[in-house]
Amino acid sequence: MKQTNYHLFDFMDFDPSLQKDEALWKAYAPTDIVERDGDIIVTIPYQKQLHQEDMAPDTAAPQQSFDLIVRAYEPDMLRLFTTMSGDEMTEADDMLQFHPDVKKLPLTLHKGSVSCDLVAANGKKLATIDLSAPKLDPWSDLLPAPQPAPFITFYPDGDETKGIALSDDHFSPPRYDALPLGFVNCDATNNERATISFKCAPNECFVGTGERFRKMDLSGQTFQLKNQDGQGVNNRRCYKNIPFFMSSRMYGCFYHTSDYCKLSLADHSTRSVQFLNDHATLDVFLIGGKSPEQILRSYRMLTGFPQMPPLWSFGIWMSRMTYFSADEVNEICDRLRKEHYPCDVIHLDTGWFRTDWLCEWKFNPERFPDPKGFVQHLKQNGFKVSLWQLPYVAQGAEQLEEAKANRYISQSTKAEDTSTGGASNFSALDYAGTIDFTYPKAVDWYKNQLLKPLLEMGVTCIKTDFGENIHMDHQYHGMTPERLNNIYSLLYQRAAFEVTQEVTGQGIVWARSAWAGCQRYPLHWGGDSASSWDGLAGSLKGGLHFGLSGFAFWSHDVPGFHSIPDFMNSPLDENVYVRWTQFGVFSSHMRYHGTCKREPWHYPNIAPIVKRWWKLRYALLPYIIEQSEQACQSGYPLVRALLFHHPDDRQVWHIDDEYYFGSEFLVAPVMNSDNRRDIYLPEGLWVNFFTGQRIEGGRWYYNVEVPLDQMPVFVRPGSLIKMYPDEVDSTDDMDMSKTITIEIEKDYKGLESNF
Repeated sequence: MKQTNYHLFDFMDFDPSLQKDEALWKAYAPTDIVERDGDIIVTIPYQKQLHQEDMAPDTAAPQQSFDLIVRAYEPDMLRLFTTMSGDEMTEADDMLQFHPDVKKLPLTLHKGSVSCDLVAANGKKLATIDLSAPKLDPWSDLLPAPQPAPFITFYPDGDETKGIALSDDHFSPPRYDALPLGFVNCDATNNERATISFKCAPNECFVGTGERFRKMDLSGQTFQLKNQDGQGVNNRRCYKNIPFFMSSRMYGCFYHTSDYCKLSLADHSTRSVQFLNDHATLDVFLIGGKSPEQILRSYRMLTGFPQMPPLWSFGIWMSRMTYFSADEVNEICDRLRKEHYPCDVIHLDTGWFRTDWLCEWKFNPERFPDPKGFVQHLKQNGFKVSLWQLPYVAQGAEQLEEAKANRYISQSTKAEDTSTGGASNFSALDYAGTIDFTYPKAVDWYKNQLLKPLLEMGVTCIKTDFGENIHMDHQYHGMTPERLNNIYSLLYQRAAFEVTQEVTGQGIVWARSAWAGCQRYPLHWGGDSASSWDGLAGSLKGGLHFGLSGFAFWSHDVPGFHSIPDFMNSPLDENVYVRWTQFGVFSSHMRYHGTCKREPWHYPNIAPIVKRWWKLRYALLPYIIEQSEQACQSGYPLVRALLFHHPDDRQVWHIDDEYYFGSEFLVAPVMNSDNRRDIYLPEGLWVNFFTGQRIEGGRWYYNVEVPLDQMPVFVRPGSLIKMYPDEVDSTDDMDMSKTITIEIEKDYKGLESNF
């Protein structure tokens, strides 16, 4: 075991042997506070600490001072910025895209004898800096006095009952568990990393941080925000880290950085939320609000709102890993139409190239002899075509020499390149480099030379797979690989989204990795889940946290990506197939994909059940479109945790196996082979959407039996549900003027009697 349970080593990442030349600097009490152009500038001195396990000031070292800039924005946001690396504050970059309604709110300084208040132009007090001396009743000199600290409390929405205070958290003066502010330098010259901590309450819950495959309340956990191939949905690895969390005390916190970083949510100390950035700059947005939706809306106002995906994308996608020929695809699509399984998208995964996995952005000429004719034939039959690719150029790819010569891909820093930074889990291909999206000429090459010809022949979506990992021992034009790795997803997906929108008129990607800002470029799916009950449960957990991290649209592979125990070859569990289908119907997007047969007719025992749920999906499309349009203008996701609508109900901060689908449906998917589950209904009257049964909420219902062809879905009395009345084969057949509205009235007897 290498864990020490000491803050210096386990959180601040110091060498436990103390052999490295690195020094910790702790923030002391402010020495100056001034107002400048509507900002408050707080001068913070930092004292070097002795190079030892217990903290003590190194008084032989002169203090260093750095400014903490406090800036307020409407609506209800405070920004804290400090740098020990010479960075400048910006209000627009790849992550930040301020909405026009985000406006700087000038602050004035009200100085008192023992404190300073930061007051906004609207009259609200947004922060207090306590300058008073600590109260003491001296009787012992056994331990040294505590070191000075900045005691600052922030109120981003002016609510002084839920202040967010810097945390100077220690057991005794030498034994610190969190620092209010601090930084580390190495070799006495290089300021390497920085930390900030806030106090938290004993019963405080935390959510968000990306597609986190964890229980709903994340308190007591520490996360490394470093994108990597998740390799499933049941472990610590994460395809989509987002440096944002939300607290049950109704505030959000966005750390504006693409650096590797670490976030401890009441873990290293239950008294503190701690953040460590691998670059010595801290840029923190504290977001106030009265509801989770309001907080998430403000976060989107900083980093961008999702764009509305096209109608056809909300239909069913059919895929496998993989289809290998035009004949195979046409046979499947013809059967879908003949047997009236509604479907809108056929996705070709890794097998459409000359060699499986050898991504060259061109169809195999033998197995797809007429690509344009193939795509157009499918289009005429109501099928859109989605194509897999990835952002690495492999050895043997026909574009390799061009990419190397023009530096469109990353360049090795070694005489002999042995990197496999972009290697796949499923292929022995050697990827020679990562497409360098920090280089405008490489972006133009990717968009116009690789993707545009495919889109012009009629392809409608590019699956922007991978992107969590890049070649780390390579050079890039715009930044170091360590600073690029997390934000690479954003640059990659933006390029694919933009050229798709330019050519087809409709912006969409199908993406796996993500960082802050990627919500602007929908949509994202949950990665390589196991086709199992725990894969289903892990997927939902990830989707709920993802929706609490600013993303509106999210999907998953139905019925899980890979088989178990044989990854590629074990047969599917038919019960898992049905239950995952039901979950997919009540998800923002619905795609079948995985390592073996996914078409329902291969499972005749359950095919009739599956077809019925597919038809329900299409009947619900008017509702889904309505809710999606609302999500693009608010803070809501489509798949949303119960806490969005019941933040004062302490139960729901711990429920991760139920969710709202839009504003009206409360969904409780069955995720076991027993056909039973416990169901929690929040306070009030609920109506079973399928049966019309009325049920009182504010309580648990235990061990509820749910036959395989059924699913617990509830609505409120008075709800209005838009539905499509006719059966269709694809969205091409839909005339939205035919939409009807079902009202959940007193005489509502269930869907079958009203539809």
